[in-house]
Amino acid sequence: MSDFVKVSRDGDVAVVTIDNPPVNALSFHVREPLMQALVELRDDASVAAIVIACAGRTFVAGADITEFGKPMQQPELRAIVAVLETIAKPTVAAIHGTALGGGLELALGCHFRVADAGAKLGLPEVKLGLLPGGGGTVRLPRLVGAVKALRMIVSGTPIGATEAHAAGLVDAVFEGDLTTHAVNFAREIARKGGPFTPVRDRNEGLKETDLVALDAEAADLARKARGLEAPIACALSVRNAVTLPFDAALAAERALFVKLVGSDQSRAQRHLFFAEREAAKVSGKDIVKRRIARVGVIGAGTMGGGIAMAFANGGYPVTLLETSHEALQRGLATIDRNYSVSVTRGSLSEVAKRERLAQFKGSTDYADLADCDLIVEAVFEDMAVKKEVFGKLEAVAKPGAILATNTSYLDINEIAASTSRPQDVLGLHFFSPANVMKLLEIVRADKTAPDALATVVDLARRIGKVAVVVGVCHGFVGNRMLAARGSESEALLLEGATPSQIDQVFTDFGWPMGPFQMGDLAGLDIGWRNRKARGLSAVIADTLCEQGRFGQKTGRGFYLYEAGARTPVPDPEVEALICDKAAEKGIAPRAISAEEIIERTLYPLVNEGAKILEEGIAARASDIDVVWVNGYGFPIGKGGPMFWAGLEGPAKIIERLEYWHQRTGKDVFKPAPLLKQMAETGSWNGDAIA
Repeated sequence: MSDFVKVSRDGDVAVVTIDNPPVNALSFHVREPLMQALVELRDDASVAAIVIACAGRTFVAGADITEFGKPMQQPELRAIVAVLETIAKPTVAAIHGTALGGGLELALGCHFRVADAGAKLGLPEVKLGLLPGGGGTVRLPRLVGAVKALRMIVSGTPIGATEAHAAGLVDAVFEGDLTTHAVNFAREIARKGGPFTPVRDRNEGLKETDLVALDAEAADLARKARGLEAPIACALSVRNAVTLPFDAALAAERALFVKLVGSDQSRAQRHLFFAEREAAKVSGKDIVKRRIARVGVIGAGTMGGGIAMAFANGGYPVTLLETSHEALQRGLATIDRNYSVSVTRGSLSEVAKRERLAQFKGSTDYADLADCDLIVEAVFEDMAVKKEVFGKLEAVAKPGAILATNTSYLDINEIAASTSRPQDVLGLHFFSPANVMKLLEIVRADKTAPDALATVVDLARRIGKVAVVVGVCHGFVGNRMLAARGSESEALLLEGATPSQIDQVFTDFGWPMGPFQMGDLAGLDIGWRNRKARGLSAVIADTLCEQGRFGQKTGRGFYLYEAGARTPVPDPEVEALICDKAAEKGIAPRAISAEEIIERTLYPLVNEGAKILEEGIAARASDIDVVWVNGYGFPIGKGGPMFWAGLEGPAKIIERLEYWHQRTGKDVFKPAPLLKQMAETGSWNGDAIA
């Protein structure tokens, strides 16, 4: 019928095959011929059953989200599903790969669903700030029950074919040629005769729904959503499926979808969806990547052990090097405990744990790194120490091995220059805990070879990281901007704000926690050491560290942590210390508003981002957003600092920066020229935003 939808016959069973690579998205050029094919087959008396299948590596993996926010070309998915539900002969969706979003909603329009054993099914629209707009919230509960549907839709996490079969979402699971099995399944169902009941008319999943339990589950999910609108709307729509007639629930779902798709939150989340994919692209055609078969990690402490786990989790054998047998055994024991925790929580099987531990080879001899294709050092954050490590690596690393440093701040060009192979040197800035955190800043030094860079970008994807390529400067993108965000923290304290007040402003904004609680969690001594190394000071934080108050690990920091608890409790001693230091400096405390806290912390964050773009440290404004959402907890619903700047209004940000620059004289408030340009053009270097 078209290049994208083809119809074939296997006797009296028609097979409709969607072929729209790479993921068979339901674009208009798919929907139009698909609708035509279904109508013709519905009315063809020689067809006893219809199978909907897909070419390539997956079933329909969703809608074409580039069409969101634009006038929808007809037919849309809801109309196609409505036609499916008018077909009296059995319809079967043959699912392989993934059936996600609109793909699963298309399958829910069929009478039956069969799946390959490796298939995954889900409705992940919530991750784009949306809810399923093609009837998913109304049909799915009818098959799997309201609570199961609620959890699937609000989490957006796909389930496997076996679980889907047990839940009633899938009617059969097959090994081998799925289309052949689906045709045979459809032919047998047709032979048995109907009537065949569409999902819209099946209510077994809704019977005896406990609305109290459903509402309790929804409330818990809402609490975890931290201000995001889509999870709340998803929960409401599932409840409507239980309490309203089908058509009324369907209309309510659509109204909620339309409201969300035009919201700032959904625009922000869709921005991030595309930004992550753009960040993973490396310029340059036909780059042949280097082969990575074994990875070496130097340092088995918290960071090194986490990095080693990240590679082992991705299926790579790891040689873990330490300076002594005792340190090595401590590191390996910690890795074992971390995996044991995962087993206890049910996220990892005992067999999988043993398989991952088998990936590790411990050593105290640099010569054992000779067969590694990538070597990551994760030693103490000191230039002399790192140069010493790289000197030892030069003597043993094979030609073409990529040599990476996990430094958070240090000059990678200087490290590379200390070797005879600067083309092989780059930065891999993992975030702690490295086996959990998604972000990986890949730092390209001046002489880093393009194939080395392309190799690690691809490798990052393989180990489940969100990679962003950045340039060399102190702190790169994330930590450099973090310093700008925190530059006024002490001043705000001395002028009258409290740690808990500032942290509350941040959590109200949507951050998971505020800067002082985060500092206590990470350990105040880390920043203290860094300041001392750079000849800097922070009167309140330094005094706390001098008193041995390093945060949660010592039970005292900016807050108290009673009896090993993680919940911060305001400490009168800290507030007294702040008052004393303010008095010493002759600062009279005053009331400080939430607006002022935002202006003096988040506006400098945006301003520093503009400077980073001007300097070419980041290639795109969206790359900065990816860094801050995935590595530092910037609220997803605000799209990252640079996207949020567009929502907040660059002219407003500039006006307030100029006000604080005039009042304080601090460079952190001096508006970057690119920020002013953005106010005039509505784009960051041509990268349209918000």
